[in-house]
Amino acid sequence: MVLSKTASESDVSVHSTFASRYVRTALPRFRMPENSIPKEAAYQIINDELMLDGNPRLNLASFVTTWMEPECDKLIMAAINKNYVDMDEYPVTTELQNRCVNMIAHLFNAPLGESEVAVGVGTVGSSEAIMLAGLAFKRKWQNKRKAEGKPYDKPNIVTGANVQVCWEKFARYFEVELKEVKLRDGYYVMDPEKAVDLVDENTICVAAILGSTLNGEFEDVKLLNDLLEKKNKQTGWDTPIHVDAASGGFIAPFLYPDLEWDFRLPLVKSINVSGHKYGLVYAGIGWVIWRSKEDLPEELIFHINYLGADQPTFTLNFSKGSSQVIAQYYQLIRLGFEGYRNIMENCQENAMVLKRGLESTGKFNIISKDNGVPLVAFSLKDRSRHDEFEVSDFLRRFGWIVPAYTLPPDAQHITVLRVVIREDFSRTLAERLVLDIEKVLHELDALPSKVLMPPVIDGVKENGTVIKKGALEVQRSVTEAWKKFVMAKKTNGVC
Repeated sequence: MVLSKTASESDVSVHSTFASRYVRTALPRFRMPENSIPKEAAYQIINDELMLDGNPRLNLASFVTTWMEPECDKLIMAAINKNYVDMDEYPVTTELQNRCVNMIAHLFNAPLGESEVAVGVGTVGSSEAIMLAGLAFKRKWQNKRKAEGKPYDKPNIVTGANVQVCWEKFARYFEVELKEVKLRDGYYVMDPEKAVDLVDENTICVAAILGSTLNGEFEDVKLLNDLLEKKNKQTGWDTPIHVDAASGGFIAPFLYPDLEWDFRLPLVKSINVSGHKYGLVYAGIGWVIWRSKEDLPEELIFHINYLGADQPTFTLNFSKGSSQVIAQYYQLIRLGFEGYRNIMENCQENAMVLKRGLESTGKFNIISKDNGVPLVAFSLKDRSRHDEFEVSDFLRRFGWIVPAYTLPPDAQHITVLRVVIREDFSRTLAERLVLDIEKVLHELDALPSKVLMPPVIDGVKENGTVIKKGALEVQRSVTEAWKKFVMAKKTNGVC
């Protein structure tokens, strides 16, 4: 007679994860737990909590790539344990990074010979790339001022008020004054003429944006170059240009090949671009390219040898993963010029589908331009009942993450919604989004007017006389009140 053994109640191997004690108690939030838990339970608990995150594919706030081919995913996972900085141990990865630098430099029309090596480096993203470019400009300006016996303690950079926050970080972290050209109604990028007016002998560079995060518009780098060349001749200065092409660097060469914004312009000395945006790689890769070796001061380059060989390095970070570098090389050789052009054209067409759908509702003004980054920025025509923050909030019920934000000075009274069109945003999704926006507008129209909720609109003098505010001031008051109300419940990042 065969006797079978009955598992005991303490035998965890027969329990399902959700029947175990590990899901019955809250996990520690501030201190490491004393005891271990099974790998299955750890995975399930974390995975369950992550389900509450938004769907990356429906995150229309972000420019960052959310889909890649399965073959590239395999390469990424195979290299997940490689440290990018160990160049002697991983020479092939280093070679792939150098190939990417050369390909991107030629894409940006750097003045290089066919076999000449380009000057550039891979970074964690455009933020690090901008820091490196800014440091190069600052050091080169300081060296020149020292040689001339002039003060070198008050450097400044001229930008538009529409720059991404990483420029403000650079200015604050590295003690450089940020001189911003204010925006105005109907003109939401840097005005080149006003920018050049702000340039003085302490300006280390003028930063132009190829693809504003606010409305996707390309700034006129060609006009900026021409105006700055004229001023340099008049003053004897040699103020250069940096192009922040984080979003537009992988768009303009394919959609607007005749647009002069890159190293074809003599004053453009460096360009940054985000590989993890329209470079079509997952988050964590950016690039900065210099026009020539002379534009990157040698004293900023460090040489280390404790990892086995001499390794020149110019980065703010040290250790980082190799996966995104490999993924960037995969995309460049897999897609080629033809593939990138097809994807960018498709994104642009889907942006136009969304734009026409929004216009057909009769409820929105389109703030973005047809030429530029494929995105649609739009605002409500009638804000007397409800505003853009409410539209953004209600769209989350359908799974869409669409940011609402006010523009920088002096256009902060304008509020917009923005939808970024990425490779994985199909025409079907664009049409679906329009339908859901129409549903949201219908729901909002059925609610009480938001004007009932904000504080008193009219001002009061000390003697008790009521001062009537103009329509613009009323609009600003309503926008500010509802912005605080919505942001108290959630945070909408503008990437």
